[in-house]
Amino acid sequence: MGGNLLTVETGKLANLAGGAVTVRCGDTMLLATATMGRQPRAGIDFFPLSVDFEERLYSIGKIPGSFFRREGRPSEEAILVSRLIDRPLRPLFPKDLRNEVQLIITALSADHVNPPDILAIVGASAALTISDVPFGVAPFSGPIGAVRVGLIDGEFVLNPTYEQMAVSKLDLRLAGTREAVLMVECAANEVPEDQLVAALELAHKSIAPIIDLQVQMAKEIGKTKRTDYPSFKQDPALLERVAAHSRARVASALKDVANKEDRNAALDVIEAEAVAALATTEVTGDAVKDCFHSVLKAEVRREIVDHSRRPDGRGLREIRPISIETGLSPRAHGSGLFTRGETQILSLATLGTPRDAQMLDTLSPQTSKRYMHHYNFPPYSTGEARFLRGSSRREIGHGALAERALLPVLPSEEEFSYTLRVVSEALSSNGSTSMASVCGSTLALMDAGVPIRKPVAGIAMGLVKQDDKYVILTDIQGMEDHLGDMDFKVAGTDEGITALQMDIKITGLTPKVMASALAQAREARLDILGKMAAHIAAPRADLSPFAPRLYVMMVPESKIGAIIGPGGKVIRAIQEETGAKIDIGDGGRVVIASADGEAAQRAMQRISELIETAEIGKLYTGRVVRIESFGAFVEIMPGTDGLVHISQLADFRVEQVEDVVKLGEELTVMVIDVDNGGKIRLSRQAVLEGWTAEEARSRDRKPSGGGGDRGGRGGDRGGRGGDRGGRPPRR
Repeated sequence: MGGNLLTVETGKLANLAGGAVTVRCGDTMLLATATMGRQPRAGIDFFPLSVDFEERLYSIGKIPGSFFRREGRPSEEAILVSRLIDRPLRPLFPKDLRNEVQLIITALSADHVNPPDILAIVGASAALTISDVPFGVAPFSGPIGAVRVGLIDGEFVLNPTYEQMAVSKLDLRLAGTREAVLMVECAANEVPEDQLVAALELAHKSIAPIIDLQVQMAKEIGKTKRTDYPSFKQDPALLERVAAHSRARVASALKDVANKEDRNAALDVIEAEAVAALATTEVTGDAVKDCFHSVLKAEVRREIVDHSRRPDGRGLREIRPISIETGLSPRAHGSGLFTRGETQILSLATLGTPRDAQMLDTLSPQTSKRYMHHYNFPPYSTGEARFLRGSSRREIGHGALAERALLPVLPSEEEFSYTLRVVSEALSSNGSTSMASVCGSTLALMDAGVPIRKPVAGIAMGLVKQDDKYVILTDIQGMEDHLGDMDFKVAGTDEGITALQMDIKITGLTPKVMASALAQAREARLDILGKMAAHIAAPRADLSPFAPRLYVMMVPESKIGAIIGPGGKVIRAIQEETGAKIDIGDGGRVVIASADGEAAQRAMQRISELIETAEIGKLYTGRVVRIESFGAFVEIMPGTDGLVHISQLADFRVEQVEDVVKLGEELTVMVIDVDNGGKIRLSRQAVLEGWTAEEARSRDRKPSGGGGDRGGRGGDRGGRGGDRGGRPPRR
């Protein structure tokens, strides 16, 4: 795989599972298991497949940081990998299978070189292929392969490492069978459409050896597929009776009712009447409903392919009416309301400090991220009422897709030091809420004054294929998504694509069809970008008055200890005194955050004083902090003091230091010397006489006798800028 050895092994681990393999590339190694329940689940009308990617921190030699020191709920990254495995595998199972099938992929080792996601897809497919689970059925055949494609210096790279991905313009992950592409997940840095099609072609060709390997394993060691599960296939005779009863009325409802809610209500009435008329003691209501769904699907597809007529009456390339509003929330730092037909998204942006970045504790080398997009899909958005629980896998997946779409246009941390969070609330849903979230996020960030390089918009495309005829649909709504053959989401700028997600339910999708879909998506994207630009052409010049103000200072790394202080004492004191937040990053980058500009300036002044070095010839006003027989120590800056020798205390001879200065007294002194060890010598006489530093040095007498020249050492403080902190300078 891309020049790296991929090893698939079975027979050693988890031998009681239906199928089990270990997959290894480099030192990244996963265990994938596939098991099917013995009995069908009662009371369901769907295939109960569960996929779990289990991150184990022992795989990277870490102990979990939780209170119980064990892994808890899956991370977002683990959930996204689970979805990545699920999407291409689900179409390969019998549609009438009701037995539970469980895939568990466990990370045994992770080397921070080879990402585990592609290995997880391959491992899950291989475990299913050699298991007794019925898998690989028509219209698709055989196992699936998966590959990642990067784009580095204009060249495609197969299965790049983490290090290579850091400089790649493209992160494309593809899974499919030998005949068909089933799933594409892509992040890109404004990659043009033709280049993306070339990457898709290369990726699909590259999975053949992985599929061949699994076919060989199945022939040599594969188990016999189970056929003892109950079948829930449709009765052709019942399907004909339902079609005769309902088809004409379904066609009428699709033609005459454009509103989603009214159309669904009309179809519900027709379905209920079909159940009442055709259900018997031998024929269940669920069986009638299943046939009714097939009739509805066939009618929707026939209208689209044969008559170019969509359920809501639009043309094939027509986008639903769009309305845009910003500044909806008076206290949020930025907000954008994006409405497209019956789909409505409210996105709200929050600007935070660097310490607000999300800390990551996953198998990836990435330890934090400064841009987060969260997507919420409440039940009222579809007119339903149900329990509110935590974020679903779908919500996490949609949030991640919209997050990837905006990443290429965000300002760098050096240019804009804020941590950014956008939350997209799906207020109303009739298809393509994830792409509406991309548009809403762009509006919210621009309203917040975030200097994004370019606006980004997204559009969902669909495809309906019958025989050799196919129709590409722009801006699909919920029914077209559910009953069509492809869900193809594309986001990008006016120059190229930034994110793409594709799930395909049919074979025979050629590069020509994909190129046509991408070209049609670009046409729609540019139209939406134009509408967004008409409302807000550029990011706001000023941030919200409720957003924190950030100020950046660069300090010598050697001075970071002085700013922090022992146990963080000094930095805490500055924050308490000023009310500002202070974050110290790599390379001596200090970020001060405060809603009060004056407070931030005071914090910057305190830091400047802490990092300031004594300048020879400069006058300082400081306080006497210690008196010795040979002179007085004066603190000229917070934590930094120097010695005024007894001979330099006055413009006359001094017998006793206490005769001219007292502890705590303020003195104005000149720095006359700083030695290589950082010890500072001061002179008060130079100030009184008007001498230069050179003149003062020439008259400076070194102490003699038992005292030695301890001048400027100040115990463990003098001249070294040790952290004593707390006092502002007096100059």
